[in-house]
Amino acid sequence: MDILRNGLAVAAIAGALFAACGAQAEETLLERGTYLMRSIVACGNCHTPKGPEGELPGMELAGWAEIESNPAFTASAPNITPDPETGIGGWTDRQIIDAIREGRRPDGSIIGPPMPIALYRGLSDRDVQAIVAYMRQVEPVNNEVPDSVYNMPLPPAYGPPVGAVPEPDRDDRLAYGAYLAGPAGHCIECHSPMGPKGPDWENRLGAGGLEFHLPFGTVVSTNITPAGIGDYSDAEVERMIREGVRPDGSKMLPPMPYGYYANISEPDMDAIIAFLRSLPEK
Repeated sequence: MDILRNGLAVAAIAGALFAACGAQAEETLLERGTYLMRSIVACGNCHTPKGPEGELPGMELAGWAEIESNPAFTASAPNITPDPETGIGGWTDRQIIDAIREGRRPDGSIIGPPMPIALYRGLSDRDVQAIVAYMRQVEPVNNEVPDSVYNMPLPPAYGPPVGAVPEPDRDDRLAYGAYLAGPAGHCIECHSPMGPKGPDWENRLGAGGLEFHLPFGTVVSTNITPAGIGDYSDAEVERMIREGVRPDGSKMLPPMPYGYYANISEPDMDAIIAFLRSLPEK
């Protein structure tokens, strides 16, 4: 009996040490936030100003140009660096999280499109905290960005207050792919046509057709259901996402953030492609 007790005690200690080592081996909030922000979440695609050669050095997340959706709105991506005057340096972590998931600024005003608040509401607690951790360590930049102008009513809220959102199960490839293509990367926001109340996810999820009016012209999002990519191999779909090159060799256009998507991990890319393959043909 003493031997049994001693054996159980040793096993318990070993288990505790294993758990502690495993916890230490897990990625930190900043590591997770860095991965998300530099890959699938890609906030810099809208919030970092760009020139002819790409993103301007030293201006990460300092706010960018106007995004037009005539006649509904002309939106500007605000400065989200820790600058206290023109950015979010005076905001608490809770206020930043509320802006991301609730679409509400500290002064109570509502954030309008194209910020995909309806999807960001599904970001897990840990992932949104990781994004905030990344934003906190970005270099503050004093850069005033004009306010967005909306010729349409904004909702008083995007829904009831967001409660606890658990971590997605990374072992469930389809569910995790849906999370990456939805709340994290908002692929389905850009690649679904508009309905009367926003993107038509119920009837036309992933069917494409959304127009982007950019300085160089109008870009129309493609169909990412099997009706659009069903004849492409996984490698071809991956190259389209990472490099912006179609199977026929033609170049795809912005606003797809290919430079960010090049950093998506292989398991995450596999999950995204598996999810796209699972969509109903539209």
